[in-house]
Formats: sequence, structure tokens, C-alpha cells
Amino acid sequence: MAKQVSVSENKQYVVFQIADQEFGVDIHKVSIIEKFMNITRVPSTPDYIKGVVNLRGEIIPVMDLRTKFGLPYKDADDDTRIIMLKFNDVTLGVIVDSVAEVVSFAEEEMESVTTITNDRTLDYVVGIGKVDNRLITVLNIEKLITELTEREQGV
Repeated sequence: MAKQVSVSENKQYVVFQIADQEFGVDIHKVSIIEKFMNITRVPSTPDYIKGVVNLRGEIIPVMDLRTKFGLPYKDADDDTRIIMLKFNDVTLGVIVDSVAEVVSFAEEEMESVTTITNDRTLDYVVGIGKVDNRLITVLNIEKLITELTEREQGV
């Protein structure tokens, strides 16, 4: 009797750095990666929303993930990037310290973090991916964008 082995497809993730941590987002949610650009501040927005940018005629809100995750402020430098993420026709820019590479791994290679703690910031984490000897925190972009759009609509 032949043993059936379910092999799941490897997913690709764009890996970026914030402070000394590596994070990943599903490559299918990334529309473009831009160098740091001028951001126009919008009054009465949370401190982690740095403002908006005009990208090819589209006004896009920009979130600072350092501030969102409670990490110390860092001035933008030559490595700083804004990753434009898209989900359900909503685009959101996120400021990261640098973008490293694209990696791929299967979902079986990702560990859940729900067993570690019930910290609210972990709502934004899908899991921890293991690539070589590195741990990459995979972010839940849908949760970040949904929270932002609900806040804008006053839900």
C-alpha cells in the first residue's frame, strides 16, 4: 500500500529588518518597494501612522512598524525602505529599516506563536519561519490593513 505524503507548496516571503529582528511578508501582498520618501503628516492620526505619500497619483497611508511594535525611533537612512502592501484593494506603506531578500519555505516550517504568549502585538504575527539558522517573524498584513481601515471608518 502506497503511503500518501501531502507536500505543501513553498510560499515566498519578502524579508526585511526592523532593529535586530527579521520579518517577512507574503510576496503576493507586496506591490512595490520604494526608497524612503517625503511623508506628509496627517493631523489626528495615531503616532505609528507617519502620514501619507503620493505614489504615482495615489495617496497611500504610511505606517512606521518600529513605532507600531514599540521599538525605539530611528532616523531614516540610505537603507530605509517603504514597502507598499496591498490587500482587498487597500494599499498601505510600511517603513522598515532595510529589505534583505526573498526567501521561501513551506507552512510546515513555520511555528505558531500563540502557544508562547497572548500578547496583543502577536495578532500581527502569522508565525515564525525557520530558514537556515535564522528565525523570520511572518507578519499578518491583512490584520494590519484591516485595523487601519476600521480605524479610519470609526468601526
